[in-house]
Amino acid sequence: MNVLFVSAEVAPFAKTGGLGDVGAALPRALRAAGHDVRIVLPCYRRIFEGNYRLKLLIPPITLAIGQSRISFETLEVTLPDSDVPVYLIRCPRLYDRPNIYTGDADEHLRFALLNWAALRIAQQLGFAPDIVHANDWQTGLLPLMLKTVFAWDRLFENTRSVLTIHNIGHQGTFAASAISEVGLGMTAASFHQEHLAEGRMSFMLTGLLYANAITTVSPTYAREIQTVEHGVGLDGFLRQRRDVLFGILNGIDDAEWNPTKDRHLPARYSADDLTGKAANKAALLQQLRLPNRPGVPLIGMVTRLAWQKGLDLCFEALPALFRQRDVQLVVLGSGEAKYEAFFAELAHRLPHRVAFINRFSEPLAHLIEAGSDMFLMPSRYEPCGLNQMYSLAYGTPPIVHRTGGLADTVRQWDPRSGEGNGFVFDHFDAVGLKWALGAAVDTYRSSRAWSRIVQNGMRAELGWSHRVREYEDLYRALAPS
Repeated sequence: MNVLFVSAEVAPFAKTGGLGDVGAALPRALRAAGHDVRIVLPCYRRIFEGNYRLKLLIPPITLAIGQSRISFETLEVTLPDSDVPVYLIRCPRLYDRPNIYTGDADEHLRFALLNWAALRIAQQLGFAPDIVHANDWQTGLLPLMLKTVFAWDRLFENTRSVLTIHNIGHQGTFAASAISEVGLGMTAASFHQEHLAEGRMSFMLTGLLYANAITTVSPTYAREIQTVEHGVGLDGFLRQRRDVLFGILNGIDDAEWNPTKDRHLPARYSADDLTGKAANKAALLQQLRLPNRPGVPLIGMVTRLAWQKGLDLCFEALPALFRQRDVQLVVLGSGEAKYEAFFAELAHRLPHRVAFINRFSEPLAHLIEAGSDMFLMPSRYEPCGLNQMYSLAYGTPPIVHRTGGLADTVRQWDPRSGEGNGFVFDHFDAVGLKWALGAAVDTYRSSRAWSRIVQNGMRAELGWSHRVREYEDLYRALAPS
């Protein structure tokens, strides 16, 4: 099948979170399964800072978008570890900025161009997609555009659209006047009229209304977002379209996240030989300048320091844990000031037990996954989550709140049956987190039980090769024969 995959993030070119990882891993898996996948991505400033071999594919095209005339050229690069072409939309006026996302007044125009350019590039190349796969709000205009302003072109007469919701909390909501500014004034009647009357329009909602299928990144999250609690105002629309709403769990890129061949690790290891895991813990503790104390568990965290990640629970639970049990903690991440201050103060008070690295580092993230004994992820909500799956693959049992993809991937350890791969608390409160932390640390004392938990996680099928079939089945069900 021909798949045009459109995303605001694709690792390693542009990434702020899980969207970037999926934006690379799913196309790579589809290509390995024999499909002709082409990726479209904005050409941000940071891409020129990398050592990529870029070549001009299509010379400048000028589009009349609303009252603006916007020119862009198309560069081509190959997705690493694959032969998937990535078409980069080079438009310095909109994308030559320090960050992928901005608070600038033209944010709606920046991503409207991504939608327009993706379909214009397909036209220029004569590439007739069976599926246009849109991702999150930044590409939410594509399903409507295929049914309206591009419906005349027979290139797209058999094209069907899929919109994947990676995080429904980000909806791309702008003033109603943005409809004409993004070049869709002639389709204003197709936008949600009550929202327009209230003076707003939403890229995400528009995509939800017109996509042939809607997916999200875990089965539990697909159910959760149909509730008032988790739907962020769109639950009613999702319930109306539940017959085309599918929860497909993300996989991990096991070419990149694999302890048997991870280039970031000083020692590699497998489920059959965990010697290297101990060596990685020693290397991590040395790098963090924490003492290596046999029998003392090291808890790892790699996270955005944000409200969604459930870090408010740590304010009470972690100090209590350090008072009651002998543990160490490493936290890698940055974000909201109150969380940065909390972890900085904790590291200051407990310099031999806590390390806080207030930034992000890909090599260090890999080493924390490999060198920690357990991984803490108390998210308030989590559409899918990848770090808990990385942890399972690296033999680092996760401690999680039962929500979204965490509920779909982490099973509570049962000492009677020997089943389970982590520790799960049901109620989002400090009492629940304290219980899960205590259960994990107590279980760690039993080498036999801990070895079983580690093996259960490491032997799970977590890679995209096991997930891609569900997307293939959906694509085939949508696209005419």
